Amino acid sequence: MAEYAPELKKLASIATDMDLTPILRTKAIEQLARIGTREALLALLELAANEALVLKERDLALKQARQVIKQSL
Repeated sequence: MAEYAPELKKLASIATDMDLTPILRTKAIEQLARIGTREALLALLELAANEALVLKERDLALKQARQVIKQSL
């Protein structure tokens, strides 16, 4: 994963930790979207491209990335 602020790194790490519950991973993805910065958008796109994640979580990351883009218009 690219270099991000510590907060973004922590959220991305939580979102990809398969030992955690799906609820916590989902909340981490949603928190990234709430941050709404360019770096958060890139982190969400990397999560969406991560084949190790569950398809539902990848879809959520992509959906949240779309929302961040829409908000920046």
